[in-house]
Amino acid sequence: MIRGGAPGAVLLVGPAGIGKTTLALDLAAGLLCEAADPGERPDGACRACRLVAHGTHADVHHLGPEGPGRQVVIGGPGKPRGIRDLIAELALLPVEGGARVAIVEAAHRMNEDAQAALLKTLEEPPARTTIILCADAEEPLLPTIRSRCARIRLGPVAVRDIESILTELGAADAPLGARLARIADGRPGLALAWARRPDALRERDALGRALLDLAVARPADRLQGIRAIAAQAASLTVVTEAVATAESAVGDGVSPRTRRGKAAVPRPSTGDAPDDEGIVDEGVSTDEPTTPVRAPATERRRAAEAVLSLWTDVTRDLALCQLGLEQAVRDLARLDDTQALATELEPDEVVTFLDRLGRATVLLTTNVSPELVLDDLALAWPRPRRRAA
Repeated sequence: MIRGGAPGAVLLVGPAGIGKTTLALDLAAGLLCEAADPGERPDGACRACRLVAHGTHADVHHLGPEGPGRQVVIGGPGKPRGIRDLIAELALLPVEGGARVAIVEAAHRMNEDAQAALLKTLEEPPARTTIILCADAEEPLLPTIRSRCARIRLGPVAVRDIESILTELGAADAPLGARLARIADGRPGLALAWARRPDALRERDALGRALLDLAVARPADRLQGIRAIAAQAASLTVVTEAVATAESAVGDGVSPRTRRGKAAVPRPSTGDAPDDEGIVDEGVSTDEPTTPVRAPATERRRAAEAVLSLWTDVTRDLALCQLGLEQAVRDLARLDDTQALATELEPDEVVTFLDRLGRATVLLTTNVSPELVLDDLALAWPRPRRRAA
């Protein structure tokens, strides 16, 4: 595309954290690069590449989800920024006088009004303009949107390549990088998100072991245990949210190729999870009992999704151990516990439960109660043969 001319619209499809935004920015840098030889673009050294790397290039336009529902909206005057605002920007002449690139992140979250508004621009894009849609899945997009885009599917990145990315960015040492690369399931952005949140990674380890322990619990204890796990899983949503809102595999949305000479990745902010425990406002009494406030439905659903994702990894590792494929287990940190439980479970039950987890994930997207979904799974979680009676 950089050498021969990019189409008016490109659709990048792949799981969250796979690197769609990274590729989009690399393509933007290549189209705007000032290097004389097209084969060297993006060179990462010219003024245009540096502006793209710092997110300040006037001819690169970004649009992403807005509001609690995390939707890409139609926008317009007096409304949250949306597709109409992007179209208005593209109608203007380029600031630098060259190409222009529009990047729509989480394009699968465009509502129907937004998609309809974008369709006309996709049919007749402005001259020397490339619109890049980054979508986790293409099914939510209208067929007319998909048909007007050059589609590129991004698959899992090799474990060794993810390790190299983490090492190059100074995000993790070799042992941690190797572990995160396996956990991330081929998604560099997810690996980096875990590296930046060590507290969440430790919480993930604890919850994974709690799910294994749930297999030997009585039904009543299972129900109580899964509620506790769901409550604690809120700490894992900071990772999934970080990937969902900025899926770039290099943290600030800039690929390694365009980062040459740029500073190292900043350390994770200490403000992600403020700890106010023990701090009491002066003059406020704490003697009266308080009524627990139930988390909003959106937060409970996200926590349930985090539990299902982790539970799927745990169950998959159990199945692999039963097949004698321990080298393919995703999380080696709990390999001993996983092997011990795998020997006590029926293989068919593990496979059936893995399929059940997939159906549960679909149910969560159809507005089924997250508590009901988790309770059902807790009671269906395979029980060791020696305790099945």
